[in-house]
Amino acid sequence: MAAGLLALLAALSGCGRMDLEAQKAEDSFFSMNTYMTFTAYGENATNALEDARARVEALEGLWSVTDEGSEIYKANHSGGEAVLVSGETAELVSFSLEMAQKTDGALDPAIYPVLEAWGFTTDTKQVPSQEEIDSLLKNVDYEKITLDGDLLTVPEGMEIDMGAVGKGYAGDLAAEAVRARGIESAILSLGGNVQAVGSRPDGTDWRIGLRSPWNDGNIGVLRVSGSAVVTSGGYENYFEDEEGNVYWHILDPKTGYPADSGLLSVTIVCPQGRMGDALSTALFVMGPKKAEEYWRQDGSFEMILITQEGQILVTEGLSGRFKLGEGRREEMVVLSR
Repeated sequence: MAAGLLALLAALSGCGRMDLEAQKAEDSFFSMNTYMTFTAYGENATNALEDARARVEALEGLWSVTDEGSEIYKANHSGGEAVLVSGETAELVSFSLEMAQKTDGALDPAIYPVLEAWGFTTDTKQVPSQEEIDSLLKNVDYEKITLDGDLLTVPEGMEIDMGAVGKGYAGDLAAEAVRARGIESAILSLGGNVQAVGSRPDGTDWRIGLRSPWNDGNIGVLRVSGSAVVTSGGYENYFEDEEGNVYWHILDPKTGYPADSGLLSVTIVCPQGRMGDALSTALFVMGPKKAEEYWRQDGSFEMILITQEGQILVTEGLSGRFKLGEGRREEMVVLSR
């Protein structure tokens, strides 16, 4: 459930700029419920982006929770019968279940019916009754989902949603499609997910702006090459009730309510988009203390946490790559192992 909190700051500079621009291709489109912008540089850039877009759109057709022709929809409405799925879907579900286990259920793909009850999947956002939440939570249990090879079984009364990992996995496969065309420099923006293929054409890092959770500007700029950058935050998809209470779309699977963990956003930097997608959601639910503990134990990713108190917690691997924006006064704390 990565929110659209990232902005690309990728203007070219240095020698050969005109040649590089001549080999630039760009494609923008709407898929997986978000606007995507793919940019690539090289002789086969146009074909590479055509392949990448086709890959993403095909995956949306497999994983949509509302498209009656998708594999996920069929599994959700099979009455508890096993459904034959593609290799991509099997791998995605397997990864999602694995991450659910590793995060002790902070990420749970079976949360979808509760998300529906809150109206975050439609334009009719509302606070459901405690009775409805309690009833729905009885079927929020990833351990009841079974995957036997390419046979997926979702028990009757349950529904799964790959929204917390789908865009990340799509970004990984889109990057593969781009590299298969020989492209060594590309930036793929899938809403709040950014997949950096190599570095900028002039050899420098891509510069990605992290949006401030308090206003429309950027809180700082992150420099990366060859990495996935995924941000989840509660303040892009939210609503307020008549008393001014704010409810956002990132739900705690244990309570059925928006996660009140002390965090406003989580940014993950790692080699794979699917991992960044899963962790940005799960660590948001966990909160800063448990997120820091998970980072120390795992060791395969870096992160930037923005707390409700206005602190910015940056892991040591990013301390030289993240810079606060000019005039920003937030306190930045570097986390070390």
